Amino acid sequence: MTDGSQFIDIILFAMVALFLGLRLRSVLGRRTGTEKPPAEIGLAARPGPDNNVVDIAQRRRPDAAPIDDGAVPLTGALLQIHQADRNFTPEGFLQGARAAFEMIVSAFARGDKEGLRPLLSDEVFENFRRAIDARTQAGETCQSELLSITSADIEDSRLEDQKATLSVRFVSQQIIVVKDPEGKVVEGDPSRSVKIIDLWSFQRDTRAANPNWLLVATRSLEE
Repeated sequence: MTDGSQFIDIILFAMVALFLGLRLRSVLGRRTGTEKPPAEIGLAARPGPDNNVVDIAQRRRPDAAPIDDGAVPLTGALLQIHQADRNFTPEGFLQGARAAFEMIVSAFARGDKEGLRPLLSDEVFENFRRAIDARTQAGETCQSELLSITSADIEDSRLEDQKATLSVRFVSQQIIVVKDPEGKVVEGDPSRSVKIIDLWSFQRDTRAANPNWLLVATRSLEE
């Protein structure tokens, strides 16, 4: 390989790394509290009378309007985080948080532990890994489709020892189906979606050169 082609390869790799870094710029962090099974972290919710099941024909519309979270005022802890990291904005963070939510939900359903590893804190990854391994040992498969993120709002923010932690309340419509080894549906309904409300916390050291956030805690919420 010539020096010229090596130089081009380096440039291409750098561009890919920059794109991924920007896409995940505002996301992910550490679990606090008692560990919960996958159904309680909002990744394996079961459709039922209390889960606001919606016919997917009403939700899967290609012309659906994009989410407008609106401007979030820079006050309190959000202002402190911005002062510690001038590149931080609530709107940019929420854009990255939605992207991370989609990636994590999809990777968990596929059982993609390698894809989850760089997005999660050690404790959260261990919880996800155990849930994936248990599903695999049972011979079950999970099919998940994220139809829409209805809303994503910052519920809590704090800055301690230059570590920023932001908690985001996600409301989404998903189709989640679990099948047994014979391919029979044991949970969910492939023709109907369920409304899921999650509270995810993301954390980042504002002094670090790495701009990415880690998912540090997950919790399911009731309406």
